[in-house]
Amino acid sequence: MTNPTFTRILGIDPGLRLTGFGVIDVHNHTMRYVASGVIKVAGTALPERLCSLAQGIQQVIETYHPNESVIEKVFVNVNPQSTLLLGQARGAAITALVLKNLAVHEYTALQLKKAVTGHGKAPKEQVQEMVARLLNLPATPQADAADALGVAICHAQNRAQLALLASNPALNGLSKKGVRIKNGRLVAL
Repeated sequence: MTNPTFTRILGIDPGLRLTGFGVIDVHNHTMRYVASGVIKVAGTALPERLCSLAQGIQQVIETYHPNESVIEKVFVNVNPQSTLLLGQARGAAITALVLKNLAVHEYTALQLKKAVTGHGKAPKEQVQEMVARLLNLPATPQADAADALGVAICHAQNRAQLALLASNPALNGLSKKGVRIKNGRLVAL
């Protein structure tokens, strides 16, 4: 996988019960489905569950050998305890990715939905249907797997633009339409 026009992206939708994963290959501008599913987190105590989650992600990495990883950012919901627990699951997932030497890219649910459906407030069912269409799947994936594939698709769409901007020194640090490039990454102002 040393071809600069080819990359394998692992998307993660973190959760303490079920963590979705999705793997796609991107060659030039073409995306191809590789695998998806859910990691069923084992254990009752939080440390056991976080360990199970991290081990599950590492097993996915060892199976599919991605070049890049991307994870959905945590949103703040009405229950602060749920948000805190989801943040801890996300931390365990990020740690597992970094321990396998993968750079971690992050996108919000709004960015994921907009990239996949064209609308940032699309319902889960629409995301599932569009992921199936974009990747030419025979059926709609389970919700957590669809979100993981969706975040991978979002990154696949954005990475080409980021690479182009990062490769042009004249654009590095340039503010334009509310974004700028900082250290090779597109940053919203």
